[in-house]
Parts: sequence; structure tokens; C-alpha cells
Amino acid sequence: MKRIFTGILFVMGTVGASFAQDIQNNPGSNHGNKFEQLGTILSTPNEQRTASGAPGVKYWQQRADYNIKCELDEKNLKLTGSETITYFNNSPDVLTYIWLQLDENQHNTLNNSNYQSSSTMPKQTTTQNIDRSVGRNGDVDNGLGDVITKLTDATGKKLAYTVNKTMMRVELPVPLKSGQQFIFNIDWTYKITDRMTIGGRGGYEYFPEDGNYLFTMTQWYPRLCVYSDFQGWQNHQFTGRGEFALTFGNFHVQMTVPADHVIGSTGECINYAAVLSPEKFARYNKAKISAEPVEVVTLADAKKAEKAPSAAKKTWVFQANNVRDFAWGSSRKFVWDAMGIKLNGKNIMCMSYYGKEAYNLYRKYSTRLVAHTIKTYSDFSIPYTYPVAQSVEASNGMEYPMICFNYGRTEKDGTYSEGTKNGMIGVVIHEVGHNFYPMIINSDERQWSWMDEGLNSFVEYLAEELWDNKFPSKKGAAYTMVDYMKLPKNELEPIMSNSENIVRFGPNAYTKPATGLNILRETIMGRKLFDYAFKEYAKRWAFKHPTPADLFRTMEDASGEDLDWFWRGWFYGTDPVDISLDSVKVGKADLKDSYSAPKGNGVTAKVAPPSVNSFEDISKIRNRTDKNIVFQTDRDTATHDFYWKYARGLAGVDTVKFANMIKAQSPPTFETETLTADDKSKYGSKYFYQLNFSNKGGLVMPIIVEFKFADGTTSIDRIPAQIWRLNEKNCSKFYIQDKEVVSIKIDPMRETADIDETNNFWGKSGEPSKFQVFKQKIGANGPVRGQSTGVNPMQVGTGSK
Repeated sequence: MKRIFTGILFVMGTVGASFAQDIQNNPGSNHGNKFEQLGTILSTPNEQRTASGAPGVKYWQQRADYNIKCELDEKNLKLTGSETITYFNNSPDVLTYIWLQLDENQHNTLNNSNYQSSSTMPKQTTTQNIDRSVGRNGDVDNGLGDVITKLTDATGKKLAYTVNKTMMRVELPVPLKSGQQFIFNIDWTYKITDRMTIGGRGGYEYFPEDGNYLFTMTQWYPRLCVYSDFQGWQNHQFTGRGEFALTFGNFHVQMTVPADHVIGSTGECINYAAVLSPEKFARYNKAKISAEPVEVVTLADAKKAEKAPSAAKKTWVFQANNVRDFAWGSSRKFVWDAMGIKLNGKNIMCMSYYGKEAYNLYRKYSTRLVAHTIKTYSDFSIPYTYPVAQSVEASNGMEYPMICFNYGRTEKDGTYSEGTKNGMIGVVIHEVGHNFYPMIINSDERQWSWMDEGLNSFVEYLAEELWDNKFPSKKGAAYTMVDYMKLPKNELEPIMSNSENIVRFGPNAYTKPATGLNILRETIMGRKLFDYAFKEYAKRWAFKHPTPADLFRTMEDASGEDLDWFWRGWFYGTDPVDISLDSVKVGKADLKDSYSAPKGNGVTAKVAPPSVNSFEDISKIRNRTDKNIVFQTDRDTATHDFYWKYARGLAGVDTVKFANMIKAQSPPTFETETLTADDKSKYGSKYFYQLNFSNKGGLVMPIIVEFKFADGTTSIDRIPAQIWRLNEKNCSKFYIQDKEVVSIKIDPMRETADIDETNNFWGKSGEPSKFQVFKQKIGANGPVRGQSTGVNPMQVGTGSK
């Protein structure tokens, strides 16, 4: 799904929450709850899914193969198609009907999911909003959605079917037994929607300046629902929120489009020689062995096609094997560049499609980002198995097998803001990364959005960090979750909630799971143990249908770590982390009673400073000091632009100054108690400290203690979360130090998402200055996502662009 920024809280209509309950073993006590095993909260192991988290000896899953022919009518904005589906019943069950998804019905006023949220009368509105509201009560058919014109079995005999909103049940003429297959044919058509006004993932965008269209054909054909061992039919209605549960199969697809269109699609094109000119076909073959992107369709080609649309037609043919879905983009506006990369002995074509509006960003970065993402995700999961990976600029953010649709457009003069560049980098990595989660590791997005969005956002964070050590990642580092975690509990729900019942979807389904996994990797398990277990999960469930229990169990099984306390707190609960250093007992008579932090000074900075995180999290520091890591922007100097140099002081700006005043607050004062005379005699050279902690937030977490000594040195002690086992509210830790401690700070690298840092200090160390948080600007120029606007430092830069 679209990449969601941390700084934005998406508020949807209030609905009743439905989630896996955090069953407590000892609810009336301060122990025996948070560290109790998950037990019956998880599904019962069986021959399909084992207690280790691996597929069982009798694991099975269905399969559906598609042979599709379709035609794009650009003049009338209509798509017509016919498909033959072969459905394989690999389950032990006898089926008397099958379910298909009709996702385009989301736009129909009669056949949409009818999941309504409360609404109010606006004080002012537009005629367009009124027009969109007509028929929302189900009394007028707006003519959108799938129209089934024919449904027959392999012999041509009509089949009975029932359309229920966005789902269609097909009655089988005879029961389909285990091991059998059923072949049937569907003809259908629908009006293509204006995606920029009506919303949704697929449709068209119209460019009035040149009079052309860009089509993103997604969720465009009737397709099988999943029938699984743990749920039966997954036929929950499609509301536009919870995405998809889909069945793997092979696709053979023929698309007839205007002859001057260029198509990017799931799968490999098997007739490039027929649809490309000899010159373009030669460029494509050159790109296969090129070390940098080659323009197959150049900017000049695209501009020429925009000015003189063709009335002829061409048919492109694509083949995709063992995929769960199929999508494509089509336009005469497309510039197309490509390069081949070698991965595990296989050649993978990394390609990008984009209009002139995005040329200066996508030409430089998109295909390089595709290659970087495929390589990085392969290192953290399994080697990428498909032959193609593609990025399409479509003012969008959505993913499908081997292809994704992204945003990021320049200003009229070709420059762009740093926010646009970074947003574009992030969305390309995120959407290309979805090839792994959930396109290969195929979780049920309709039920558990976090299993694809959260896992993918976590690996996205790892890939962003390995792209450029100064990249301002917005999710992954623990401190980025603080504002969300400190919200009132009546505004929160557990991660383990159904997709449709989440109020703040972005933080819940994307950022909190990603942050939790990064805390596991950096703070709780360590990189070596975590990476091994996480890769084991990917290997076990590649091209299968995992559930949350399969992930939780595999991570523990492959690492030897008992993590039930973490899954229970972070995924099943809404408690925040707020560990307080309540007091420090000091066993040295000459230790001062209290200290005051110095006041902060005002800071003056130039407008639009480099966009780097003001706080370097532990991942950045460890990555930079790891001699085995080479960042992509250091490896490939072609990625250097104005902002790369700007962040390193190699380029400057000349613009208006502004001041940001940063104020520091004084830390709390703590009482001390002295040693006795006998103690001084016996332990005169030692310093004794008892640190008393309380769990004010409720979520248990390791306690990371930093000591600063009088001689200026520091040391870190990492106390495992299990210190809270026998008392989940209070704990203490006794230390004997050889040197005098002048200050103590807990969670110094902000690793645990502690929501209140004012109670994390003792001694001379004050709390950190407040850092600035900027909300990513989206859609600043009308409905277009990722469009640069206004003056940006690149336009007034004194350094090289």
C-alpha cells in the first residue's frame, strides 16, 4: 500500500475494534502477566502449521492460473477483457462453490462494500463533492464497477453466480474434490475511473497540458479469493483499506493498447521484438548488460509521442509464473529506462517508467533504487526470484508483483525540493520492497495489514539506512514512535487488529511494527540472532501463506530467545514505554545532593538546512562503524546531487535566515544518603549506587543505563527486560563503581520508544534539547503526490547540482 509518513496520523471513521485479546494469567497482581507465555492466544499447532512456526508435513495451498486477453479503449476510457481460469483444489476439502474478488466494485454506488463511517454536513463544499455524494445511499447506479457479460465452464455451459458487493460466488456444476481442477471463462468490462479525483489504486490520470493519459491497471480482473487451512474462504469485502489475500498461479496476459503506448507490467514481455522498433529493441538488449540505466524509450521519444497520438493498436504479451497478482501501466508519456543486475547467478531487469514531469528525479534515481532494494531485501530475506522489478511514476504509491507505482515530480525548471527527493527515494524502496512482503512471503493483508506493511516498512528502513547514512528515515528508529505511543489509550488499538478497525492506520500498521522489529534487532536480540531468525521466516514461508503465529514462533524457534513478553506487549497491547529513574541511592558521603542543567542557548540557522535526522539513532552509528558496510551513495557517485553535497557541507545556499530557539529544562533533583564510617573505612575507594526504576507506561522493556564518571568517561549497562519478571511495576539495580558517577541517563540512544525522557536523568546531565519534527508535505500541488512546489535550495544553491 502507499507509503505512509510517521509524522502523519491518519484518522478514519470510528468503528468497534476487533483484535486478538491479550489474555492475562494473573490480572489482579503486579506479576505473572507480562512474561506469561502466549499459550492459547496463538493458534493451535497442527499438521499444517507446526509449533516451531514452520509449515507442517500436510501443509497445502490452492492455485489459480489465468489466461487473459484485454483491450484498453483510451477514447472511451473503458477496459474490456476475457479470461480463462484454471483452479486447482489442493485442499483436503470438497468445494461446492468458489469465491472471486471484483475490486472495481469499490467505485460502484450499489455494489461497493457499504462499510460506512459517520459523516457530517459540511459548511462549504464543491460541486464535485456533491456529484461524488450522489448515490452513496445506494439509490443510484453510477455505472462504475465490474460488469460480468459472460460466465461459462470449459464446455461453454453457463454457470450460476451471485455478486455480493465486491465479491462473487460461482456455483460449481459438480463438487470439486481434493486433487481436481476446474476450468471456467469470464468476460467482463468496466469504465476506467479518474484516479486523481475518485481515488483508489487503479485508473487514469489526465494531463491537460499535453492532452494525454497515464493508466495504472490494478485490481483490474476478476480473481480468486484465498481458501486456506486456517480460515476457509477469505471473502471479506474490499473497502479500499485492507488490501488483498491472493492465490499463487501462472499468468499469460495479452493487452491491446494504442500503438504508441509503452507498457510496464508484471512478468516478462515475450514479444518485445514485435511491439518495439528495432532501435528501441536494440536499446533494451543493451540495457541487459549495462552497469547503469539505459533509456529504451528516451525523453525525446516520449515528448514526440505526446504531440501526435496514434490511432493504431498493438498487442503486448506478458508471462508471469508463480505470482499472486498481475498489474500493468500504459501510456505514451512514458520514458523507459532499464539495466540488468546479477543476483545469485541470475540476471534481473531493473526498470522504470515515468513522464517528463518526473524526469530529473526518476532518470537519476529510480532504477538505481530498484536495484539497491532488490539486493538489500535479498540479503535480509531470500534471494529475489523473479526476472523483473519495475518502478512506475504515477503520483501514487502501490505495489504488485514485479511492478509498483510511485510518486515524485520536479518543478517546471527541473529542480526539486529535498523533501520531494527523499519522499521519492522512500516510496520507491517501500513499494519495490513489497515484492518480498507480501508478494513472495504471502500474508493475508485483508486481515493483518501489519504483516505486509509493517514487515516491509522495517526492511525499508534497513534499505534506506544502507542507501545513505545521512538519509532521514521516518520509521524504524524507536524515538520516532513516541508521539503516537503517548496518545490516550482510547485513541489506540493493538497492532493485532483487523485492518478495517484501525483508526490511525499509518502508525499502527506501518510504523509501530517496523519500530518493534528494529528494537528486537538492535536492543533485545542483537543483529546476528535477529537476522538469522528473520531470514529463516522468509525461507520457510516464501510462496506460502503465513500467519502472525508463524512469524512469532519462527523468530523464537530459530533464535533461542523467549519473546512472548515482547509480542504480548508490543503487538497485543497499547501500553507505552515509560521507564522512570525514580531515585538513586548513593553510597559516597561527598557526592553532591543535586545538580542543575545549564540553560540552552538560542540557535540561528539558515533556511532549509540539510534534511538529516537531528538525532543519530543506534542503527546509523553501527552501520557507519561496520567495516563490511559500504553505502550505496558512496559506491555509486552518480547518485550524488546538490543535496548529497549540501548535507556534507560541499554546497551552500544564499537565502533568508531564521531562528529556532531551543530551550533546555532542568532535570529533577534527587536526594542522596551517605555511607557509614565503617563503610568508608572498608570501601573508601568504591562508589555504591542503587538505581530505583518504575514502569510508568506499562510496557516492559530492557533498561539501558549510561553512567558518566567524574573523569569524563562513560559506560553502558544493558539490563534485559526480564528484570521486570517478578514485579512489573518497580525494580532496582545495585552497582559498585570504581569511579565517581556524576550523572546517570537511561535509554541514552533512545532505543526503547520511551515516551517521557524527563524522568530518565539523574545528576548533571540535563534532558536533551527538543528536536524539530517536520510533517512531510503531500499533494502540495493539487491532487498530485510527490510534486515539488515553491522555492527550494536547489534553485538558489551555490554548489553543484
